[in-house]
This record gives sequence, structure tokens and C-alpha cells, in this order.
Amino acid sequence: MPLNRRAFLESSAAVGAGVALTAGAAVPAEAHEARPRPAKRYSFTVMGTTDLHGNVFNWDYFTDKEFDDKAHNDVGLAKISTLVNRVREEKGRRNTLLIDAGDTIQGTQLSYYYAKVDPITQAGGPVHPMAQAMNAIGYDAAALGNHEFNYGIPVLRKFQDQCDFPLLGANALDAKTLRPAFPPYSMHCLRTPHGRDVKVAVLGLTNPGIAIWDKANVTGQMVFPGLEEQAAKWVPKLRSMGADVVIVSAHSGSSGTSSYGDQLPYIENAAGLVAEQVPGIDAILVGHAHTEIPEYRVTNKETGKDVVLSEPLKWGQRLTLFDFDLVWQKGRWVVERVGAQVLNSNTVAEDPEITGLLSDEHKKVVEYVNQVIGTSTAVMTTADAPWKDEPIIDLINVVQAETVKAALAGGQYADLPVLSQASCFSRTARIPSGRITIKDAAGLYPFENTMEARLMTGAQLKDYLEFSARYYVQTAAGAPVDTAKLTNANGTPDYNYDAVSGLTYEIDIAKPAGSRIVNLSFQGVPLDPAARFVFAVNNYRANGGGAFPHVAAAPKLWSNSDEIRNTIIQWVKAKGTVDPAAFASVDWKLTRDGVPVF
Repeated sequence: MPLNRRAFLESSAAVGAGVALTAGAAVPAEAHEARPRPAKRYSFTVMGTTDLHGNVFNWDYFTDKEFDDKAHNDVGLAKISTLVNRVREEKGRRNTLLIDAGDTIQGTQLSYYYAKVDPITQAGGPVHPMAQAMNAIGYDAAALGNHEFNYGIPVLRKFQDQCDFPLLGANALDAKTLRPAFPPYSMHCLRTPHGRDVKVAVLGLTNPGIAIWDKANVTGQMVFPGLEEQAAKWVPKLRSMGADVVIVSAHSGSSGTSSYGDQLPYIENAAGLVAEQVPGIDAILVGHAHTEIPEYRVTNKETGKDVVLSEPLKWGQRLTLFDFDLVWQKGRWVVERVGAQVLNSNTVAEDPEITGLLSDEHKKVVEYVNQVIGTSTAVMTTADAPWKDEPIIDLINVVQAETVKAALAGGQYADLPVLSQASCFSRTARIPSGRITIKDAAGLYPFENTMEARLMTGAQLKDYLEFSARYYVQTAAGAPVDTAKLTNANGTPDYNYDAVSGLTYEIDIAKPAGSRIVNLSFQGVPLDPAARFVFAVNNYRANGGGAFPHVAAAPKLWSNSDEIRNTIIQWVKAKGTVDPAAFASVDWKLTRDGVPVF
């Protein structure tokens, strides 16, 4: 220990009064050692959301009541705002950032209304509710999601203009110049008590699948190279610009898989690969996959350092917190530790500032979705649609088939039979007996898909159905069947299982995937592999979504720019009365060794 006054007096007394300390006497070396200064440290928090999909209120516009699910999750930016306010109060506003990982302006009737019914692009038009809410909450940056492009680039550009924060997309490039069409990154300075700010760079990356899924909106205007490639280009630049911390906001899941097969040389869910392959990244806010990942660590191959990934659950159900601890070393801030967690929005009330801000918009949309468009003679639901041929899915298919037939009438392909595909997008969709409203019809089709007609052969359709039937878990004949465990094999989502109308077939779930379609016939006769059919299909599937075989390469006979949801609404209006007896039939069923499962 350094010599202090008490120690000096005590040591002097111990050796006796006869010992004198003169000016030239030696002093222990310890007396000259300076007390080590404590290291300078600083901590801050980055909050993150993703896949908000037009949710501001804890409200389900398709049922016109408060949102609820089996886990009693809540949704919406109003809930997120309350969580954000609490974190800012705890950490200090200056010690936080708030970012998003994309898919913001599509998904609810609230966002649809201000894109299509009362569009933000019209002269003197409204400010998008998502822009209003996110501006009020105080977002610092947001990455582009693929669904940002669903309504076309003009709507996206108008939304961009209305946001007080940048929309980032380092791999959204102008098709002609190959330069970024949106800001690639944003730089944020956090004031520390130690005199030097911390520079935090946020790099935004979006999904290359946009080139397929929104082909009609982006072809010739933008291209979308891979996330790894663009991250490798930009992260070193951000470091050279003085970034102490680099965060990636990526609208890309972490699994390393793609749903569009080999149609693009890029990976759809590449966030984990970015962390593994690109040095210099501290954390990645993950989006797109609609899964909850509180904290996931990936070791970078080059540096050996962990990169922390986190994905908050969709629709504002969770808020990610990245907590950073920094230390001052050799004249710069160095990340010492990063941790991540998620907060559940169902633990707090909605922020009245946000609900009050958008109460008029909410009221307009509620009135809109409750408009009556027709009547139904019977109740139809999707509760059993994932494993049974239900009338409510037949309704989608009959609307699509009739629309395509009318479009092709009098043309070269008018005499070919029209088949149609449809998925069970929501297991809670319902058409009531009696009055049908817009919300009832819209609930059948929550996505902004449009319709196409493709030319397919019998052999191609057989392959298509086999691919679709991968959705079922192989279940031996005689084994008990639990519908809770029967579907979604290998993580296949409901929207990537298609029922095809116009053919009759069985799916033998006792057989392995790839050999399940049996007794496949058309008009009571075994399907001719060489026969030609017109296939009514949504643009997501037609452009390769789900990686179904043949359809993306099949000749396009016709396409429509109107959403299938609107086509259903107009069909119901024109009919006046919907009678399942007029169109419903059991065209497919699950079997095991020829015995029906249900």
C-alpha cells in the first residue's frame, strides 16, 4: 500500500526515536506509485421492434375486437410506446436508441386503408398512421422490409417522406446505377460523462426475395443483392468512419434458409450468416421470420468474437433490448459486453398519447370494415381447413377460377379448364350466417396478393401437389392422429400449403413426403400428365414464394393488379347472397392406406 501519514507515524514509533529521516534518506518505492485510475466505462441500450405490420392499437380489424391469442399476447405500437418510455426513464433518454427491422406498412386494415382507400399518395392526403405513431414514439432508424414494397414504390416513397427517421436499405439498389436507393446506414452519437461521444452505426439490410415477391413493383427500378455481400462492403466503411459500435437491422431471419428455392443466388434468412461471415458487427436486430429469439450468439469465423442476435415477436408483441457495456481502451471505446432480452407488451397498458393521436384514423377504419357487402346462407370457418376440404377455402378458389375464366374468355386459352390454389392464411377466419361485412371477407385474405393465370400440365400439377403435401407430419396407419401435431412439418407455415380445386385427390399421410398424392383425377378420370390447364394462382406463389415447383417458370397467361381480397369483396357484392351449396365440394382428403383420416 502507498505510505500514508498514519502508517508513517506507526512505523516511525516502531523503530525507535533514535532513527532519523533526513532529506537524502531512501523512501520505499511504493510511495511513488500512483493510485491506478478506474477505467472509463459507459453503458447504453438499443431497443428494437420488427414486423409491426400496421399494428398501432391492440385491435384485430378482421374480428373487430381486442386482439387476443392462445398465449394472450397483445399487439401494437401503443403498447410498445409504454415499454419504450419505461426503458428510457430507467436508462436515461440519451442512453438509448430505438430501431426497427422492417415490414411496417402492410398487414392490417388500418395500413391498407391509408394505402388504398384514403391513400397517403393523393394530393393533400393523410399522414400514414405508422409514420405518425413511430414519429411520436421517437424511432431513430428502421430497415426496409419486403412488405414495404407491396403497395408500390410511390406509396413507400411517400411513407419515407413522412417519417422523421431514416428508412435504411444498404442492399436496395437502383437498377440502373447500382447505387443505394435508400440510405444504407445511420450514425448516432451518444454523449458520455467522459468527454468523448460513442458513435453507433446502424446498417439496414432488407430481403432479396423482394425481387421475386414484388416483381411487378420493382422490376427495372431496384435490385436486391445478398445481405452478406452488402454487409461485407459497408461494415468496414462504418468502422473507418469512426463507428465504435456497429448494429445491423436486418429484415432477414437467422435460419440460413430460403422459401424461393434457387431462383435467386441469395439467402432469404441470412442474418446468422452475416454474423458468422462479416467481421466488425456487434449485434443484429433480426426480422422477417416472425419468431421470438430473445438472445442468440453467433461466433464470427474471422474474429472469434460473438455477435448477439435478437428477434422480437411480430406485430409489437415484444420489444428487444440490446444492452451494451463499453470501456475506454487505447484512446477509443471498445465493446466489452453485449446482452439481449425481450420485453412482453402484454405486461403494460397502451400509451394514451399514441391511442389518442390516432383515434380518428382508428374510428374511420372500424367503420369501413363493418360495411355490409352481402349475406351468407351458412357459417363457414377455417378452424379445420388445414386438414379438411372446407367450403370457406372453396370460396376463395371459386372466386379466383371465375375471375380467370372471365378474363380469358374469347381468347386462345378460353377452352382450357381452370384450376385454382388457395391456402388457409388464418385459422380463425369466419364467414357468419347472415350479413357479411368487409372485415369478414378480408379476413380470408390478410395478404396483399394479386392474381395470375399460369399454364400448367397434369404432370406439373402432380409435382405441385406432392410438394404441398410435405406440410403434413408422416403418421402411420393405425397411429392416433392429433391435429395439433399433424401439420407444419419441418416448419412449413400454413400459407405454404395449397389446396387445389378442380382436381380430386387423396393425400396419404402414412407415406413419406414426395409420394403421398394418390387417386389423382380430373372429372372422374385419372389425370393425364400431358393435359394442359390454366392455373389461377396468387402472385407470391407464381413468383416463386414457397419454392413450389414449375409454377414460376410456367407461361403467364394473365395477371391482375387488384388484390385478391378486393376481388373476393367485389364477388360477394355482385352475388348478394353466398350459398356454399352452390360451390362447395370435397375434392381432397387425408387418408392412410386408402382409409380416410377424418
